[in-house]
Amino acid sequence: MPTDDPSARPPGGDRDSERLTEGVRAGDRTLLARAITLVESTSPADETLAQEVLTRLLPHTGGAVRVGISGAPGVGKSTLIDALGVHLAEAGHRVAVLAVDPSSARSGGSLLGDKTRMERLAQQPAAYIRPSPAARTLGGVARRTREALLVCEAAGFDVVLVETVGVGQSETAVAGMVDFFLLLVQPGAGDELQGIKRGVIELADAVAVTKADGETLAAARRAAADYGAALSYLRPRSASWRPRAVTVSAVTGEGIRELWALVEEHHEALTAAGELEPLRREQRTDWLHAAIEERLLAAFHAHPAVRERLTDLERAVAAGETTPGRAAAELVDTFRGKQSAD
Repeated sequence: MPTDDPSARPPGGDRDSERLTEGVRAGDRTLLARAITLVESTSPADETLAQEVLTRLLPHTGGAVRVGISGAPGVGKSTLIDALGVHLAEAGHRVAVLAVDPSSARSGGSLLGDKTRMERLAQQPAAYIRPSPAARTLGGVARRTREALLVCEAAGFDVVLVETVGVGQSETAVAGMVDFFLLLVQPGAGDELQGIKRGVIELADAVAVTKADGETLAAARRAAADYGAALSYLRPRSASWRPRAVTVSAVTGEGIRELWALVEEHHEALTAAGELEPLRREQRTDWLHAAIEERLLAAFHAHPAVRERLTDLERAVAAGETTPGRAAAELVDTFRGKQSAD
């Protein structure tokens, strides 16, 4: 099967970086799944092995076209990815989909299950679908989506599609790890530009109006014209690319081929202008800073003295006895004092 169970844990016998690396490079789906599970793990015990595997795989990454796809719930992200992925697989591409599901607030697990929502793509031997819970990560991107993307590239997938939750959080996270950021919108919701933050549109390399078929075809075309006009007034992310608005239908397939042609045109334009590699270098630097912040936050919350004071200060802030800023300053001073003592 081209999909896997993201909850599966690598057994002890597979906790070897060389074996996992060789398995990923050979296209072994079981070891690919285990490698992604490893890099997604929040267990400190898995961290060393995960970094060893990523270090071994790093020279084999960078060869894929990276596309981020976002949009509000109900816009048809999974349906469109299903149609686009099938088109790419039939055209000879190897397609990996990192589908970030909304998470249960109680368990942190996936709610929607993209495996079942991409039935046609799941049957393609050249496709691989990896659903992961977004948990509480800003932007609807799983904690280790960047690492999972690299593992998929090292496994030989030449197209990686990253689907985000799209529930209103900042989409900067996914735009900061892909080459092409696609925003999906749907027609028939009144003023087409209402409810879409300008910041999200500014991130988009293209806006695709979905459900452009049947009774909604005319509305989709009007919406595309509206978004096209809006995009023309915004400053593009790249000097080599002017974002565009198009219409697509995952039901009829209309616009799917043209949409991918747009992605390829964008990739060629950035490559020819010498912008693609600098973009990825900047993204890797941003990744470093995100990793630093993540580690510092984890160390802060694990600090014994901080944990001892946190509950009392939370109660004091909730009761209005002190300000959040003052409480935070005390906790940070507690953390820094302990660190300096070490």
